[in-house]
Amino acid sequence: MKCLLDVSTLVALGIAEHEFHVRVANWVRDLGAAEPLELATCSITEIGFVRIVAQTPQYAFNVSEARMLLLRLKERHGEVFTFIADDHDATRLPGWVKSPKQVTDGHLVQLAKANGAVLATLDRGIPGAFLIPD
Repeated sequence: MKCLLDVSTLVALGIAEHEFHVRVANWVRDLGAAEPLELATCSITEIGFVRIVAQTPQYAFNVSEARMLLLRLKERHGEVFTFIADDHDATRLPGWVKSPKQVTDGHLVQLAKANGAVLATLDRGIPGAFLIPD
């Protein structure tokens, strides 16, 4: 299974103190044991990871440290991580995108689909995405 991780999923996987870290880490472990697993990031999800981790006071990382944390996360899971180059513009947004809050989610769903992947998320409200189980 090839999964493009959204920002919240990537942060949860990378930060042991995150409220959903165990949920995401268990999903990665269990899915990887059951079938070949390919986790993907893209520019949006990596930049979002760095931004969230660096601006969240309880994580106490600066931008440089957040970048290094992301690199270590990808190296630790190196055999399963890939990077999806983003060549999609706004014309590819799905029809269900009606509000500004849905734009990034819609973009990521379409980017994943175009690259043989599914968007993996903790958000129940994204059509066409895979909801990581509890």
